[in-house]
Amino acid sequence: MSVGHAPPAGVEGSPGGAPRNSTKKVVVASLVGTSIEFYDFYVYATAAVLVFPHLFFPAGDDVAATLQSLATFAIAFVARPVGSALFGHFGDRIGRKSTLVASLLTMGISTVLIGLLPGYAQIGVLAPLLLALCRFGQGLGLGGEWGGAALLATENAPPGRRAFFGTFPQLGAPIGFFMANGLFLILSGTMSDQAFLSWGWRIPFLVSAVLVLVGLWVRLSLHESPAFAGVVERNERAKVPFVQVFRTDFTALVLGTFIMLATYVLFYLMTVFSLSYGTADTGLGFERSEFLVLLLVGVVFFGLTVPIAGLLADRYGRRPTLIVTTVAIIVFGVLLGPWFGAGSTASSLSFLIVGLGLMGLTFGPMGAVLPELFPTAVRYTGASVSYNVASLLGASVAPYIATWLASSHGLGWVGIYLAAMGALTLIALLVSKETRERALED
Repeated sequence: MSVGHAPPAGVEGSPGGAPRNSTKKVVVASLVGTSIEFYDFYVYATAAVLVFPHLFFPAGDDVAATLQSLATFAIAFVARPVGSALFGHFGDRIGRKSTLVASLLTMGISTVLIGLLPGYAQIGVLAPLLLALCRFGQGLGLGGEWGGAALLATENAPPGRRAFFGTFPQLGAPIGFFMANGLFLILSGTMSDQAFLSWGWRIPFLVSAVLVLVGLWVRLSLHESPAFAGVVERNERAKVPFVQVFRTDFTALVLGTFIMLATYVLFYLMTVFSLSYGTADTGLGFERSEFLVLLLVGVVFFGLTVPIAGLLADRYGRRPTLIVTTVAIIVFGVLLGPWFGAGSTASSLSFLIVGLGLMGLTFGPMGAVLPELFPTAVRYTGASVSYNVASLLGASVAPYIATWLASSHGLGWVGIYLAAMGALTLIALLVSKETRERALED
C-alpha cells in the first residue's frame, strides 16, 4: 500500500505556516521508536521467566522464585501511569517531539543498567531491589512513549486514514517482541545453559544502547504536529494537563481504560504466561527454544493483523471493529483451557496463532481510538493515562493471576479470567460513541 507525502510548510491546515512532517518521517519515527521501547520492555518479560528466577532471587522453590520474578515484572505497570502523567504533562505543555526523546532515553538507560546488574549470589537482597528500581525506570519511559507515538501518527495522518496511520506505533509491539525473543532464541541456541545464565542473557539488554541511538537520530528530526502547533498559536495549552483531564474528561478516561483492558490481559497471557506455563515441568514441559519458536510464529500473525484492524476501523468504524473482536476474545477465553492444555505442538501453535491474531485485531485500532477521545490540549496526557492505567489493571497482574489460577485451580480458570476481562471491555465499547469522524485539530 503506497503512502504519499504530507503538504509542505505553509499549506492549508498547518497552523501559522508551521512545517509539517512528511508521511515517511511520521511512519518511520512512530514505528522505530515504539519498536525499540517495546523491545526493551519485552527483553525484561522474557528474562523474568527464563533467567531472573535463577539469578536474582534465593534458591529454593522454583514456583516461588518465578512468582517473585513476575512481581518485579509488574512493577513497571505501576510506574507506567506515573510516566504517563509526567511525560503527558510535558507533551501537552512543551510538545510531542522533546517528550518522545526524553521517554526513549529513560527506557534505554534503565534497560542497559539491567544488563550490568550483579546477581543475588554477588550482592544478596540488593540485587532484586536494584532490578526492581530499573524495572520502574522502564515502566516510566514506556508510560510516556506510547501516547506521544500515537499522537505523532494520528495528528499527522491524512483524512480518512487515521486508524491505519495509528497502527504504525502499534506495530512496534510485535516487532519489538520478535526482536527481543528472537535474540534470546539465538543466544540460547548458540551457547550452553551455563554460559547463557552466566553472561549471555545480558547481551539483549546491552544491545538496547545501540537501538536507542538509532531512535534518537530519527526523532530529533521531527517537527511538532499541526494540532499541537495550533494549540500553541491560540495560547490554549493546559496549565496542569493531568488535573484538567480528570476535571473535564473523566468519562473518557474511564472508557479508554476499560476499552484497553482485554487487550492487555490477552497479550500478557499469550506471551509471558504461555511461555512460563509452556516451558515449566509442571505445565506443558516444552523445551525453551522449541516454545520460543512457536511463540515467534504466533507474533508474526500479531503483526499481520494490526494493519488489517486499522483498515477495518477506518472503513467500518472503531466500535464495530472492536466489538466483534472483543466477542471473539471472550469465546477464545472459554476455549483456552482445553485448547492450550492439550499440550501438543499443533494445538499449542494454533492456540498462539489465533490468540495473537486476535491481539492484533484489538490492539491495532487503539492508536486512533484513545487519542480521539480527548481534545488536543490534554490529548497526550489523556491517551497515555488511559493506556497505562489499563496496563496496571490488566497486564501487570495477568501473568501472576494466571500462574496462580493454573497451579491452584487448573488452566480452564485462566480462560475464565480472560473472558471476564473481555466482558468488561465489551461493556465499555457498548456505552462509548463512535469517534471515526471526530476532528483532531480543534
